[in-house]
Amino acid sequence: MTSPPRGLERHLGLWSIVALVVGEVIAVGIFLTPAGMARSLGSPFWVLVVWLIMGLGTACGALCYGELSARFPEAGGGYVYIREAFGPALAFLYGWKCLLVMDPGITAALAVGLTSYLGYVVSLSPLALKLVPIAVVVSLALANMAGVKLGARIVGSLTAIKIGSLAAIVILAVVLGRGDWSNFVPFVAQRAGSEPLPGALAPALVSAFFAFGGWWEIGKLAGEARDPDRAFPLGLVLGVALVTLIYLVTSAAFLYLVPLEQVTSGEAFAAQAGERLFGGAGARVFATLVIVSVSGSLAALLMALPRVYYAMSRDGVFFRGVGVLHPRFGTPTRAIAVQAVLASLLIAIGTFDQIIAYFIFATVAFLGLTVASLFVLRRRSSASFRTPGYPATPIVFLAMVAVLLFLLAAHSPLQAGLGIVVVSVGVPVYYLVTRRRLRRAESIDNL
Repeated sequence: MTSPPRGLERHLGLWSIVALVVGEVIAVGIFLTPAGMARSLGSPFWVLVVWLIMGLGTACGALCYGELSARFPEAGGGYVYIREAFGPALAFLYGWKCLLVMDPGITAALAVGLTSYLGYVVSLSPLALKLVPIAVVVSLALANMAGVKLGARIVGSLTAIKIGSLAAIVILAVVLGRGDWSNFVPFVAQRAGSEPLPGALAPALVSAFFAFGGWWEIGKLAGEARDPDRAFPLGLVLGVALVTLIYLVTSAAFLYLVPLEQVTSGEAFAAQAGERLFGGAGARVFATLVIVSVSGSLAALLMALPRVYYAMSRDGVFFRGVGVLHPRFGTPTRAIAVQAVLASLLIAIGTFDQIIAYFIFATVAFLGLTVASLFVLRRRSSASFRTPGYPATPIVFLAMVAVLLFLLAAHSPLQAGLGIVVVSVGVPVYYLVTRRRLRRAESIDNL
C-alpha cells in the first residue's frame, strides 16, 4: 500500500504573515512614490488623503482574500480561487501569465534595481551588474528551498530592519530638527504649478496602488499557515494597515525634510531628504535602506510565487516533477528553482522592463477576477471567516480595480491589448495539456 503524497507543512503564524505582507509590499516605492504624488498634487493634505484612500481600498481587498484563503487554505492563492469559482481553464491562464512573464520578470526587476542602488555604496563593474542580481536571486531561492521556517525568519529579520530604519528616519528628522514645519503650509491648498484637481488624483492613485502592490501574493502561502481560518485573514489586514501607517508617516517625514517646491524626481527627493538628515553620507544611507527593503521583497516573492507552479503541477497542468516536495525540507524546491532560473535568464538577457509592462493590465484584471470569485463561492458554501461589510467590501475594491484598468487601458492601449493576446495564447496550450493528461489517464485505465 502506497502512502499519500506529502503535503506542505504549516509553519507560518500570524506575525510571520504580517511580516511577509510588509516585507513584500514595502520596497523601493516608499522612496520614489511620494515624490511623484507630491509633485502632481502639490498639497500635503492630498498626499495623505491618497495614501488613506488606497490603504482603505487595499484593506477591502485583503479582507476578501482573507475569506478566500479561509475557504481554501492551500498553496496557490489566486490560482486556486479562480479555479474553484470559474474553472480550471481560466485558472491555467492565470498561472500561465504568472509563470511566463510576471513572476520571473518582477523578480528580475527587483534584483537589478537592488544592484543599481548597491552601486551607490560600492563600485561595480559591468560584469558585476549582471552577476550580483543573479547571485541575490539564487541565494534567496536556496534559502527558501531550505525550509519555510528559514525563509520566514529571513523575511521577518529584513522587515524588522526595514521598519526600524524608517522609524529611525522619522524620529531623527523630528528630534534633530533637520526639517521645517512650514513645509506643510498651506496644508490643503495646492501649490502653484500643480496639476488641477480632480485630474491630479488619477496618476497619484495609480502610483499609490502599485506602491501597495504584491500583498495578494502572500495568499499563495495559505497552505503553510498554522491557523488559516484566523491567522491568515488577520495577518493580511494587519499587514496592509501597517503598510498604510508606514507610508503615511514616512511621506510626512520626507515632506518635513524637503519643501514641495523643491521636489523633482523620486531619486532626487530621496537624495535631498537623505542629505538633510545625514549630510554628505545621505545618499549612501538611503541606498542601503533601499537595498534592505528590496531584499525583503525578493525573499517574500521567492517564497510565495512558486506555490502557483506547485499547485498547477498538482492539478496536472504543469510538469509533474514540479509538484514534488523536498523529502527533507518539505518545500517545493523544483518550483522555486523554476522561478529562480527564469529570473536569472531575464537578468542575463537584460530586457524585461518592457515585457512586464505588457502584462500589468492582465495582472490587475486577474486580481479583480480573484476578488469577484467571492460572489460565486459564497453562493456554494459558508466559511469560518466571513468578509466584514460584504458585499460592500468587495464592491469597493472592484470599483478601485475597474478605475485602474480604465486608466491603464487609456494610457497604454497597445500594451494592454498585446498583454491580453499573449495571455490568450495559453488557451490552446491548456487544451493540449489536458488532452495529453486525459490520454495518459486512459492508457493507465486500459492496462
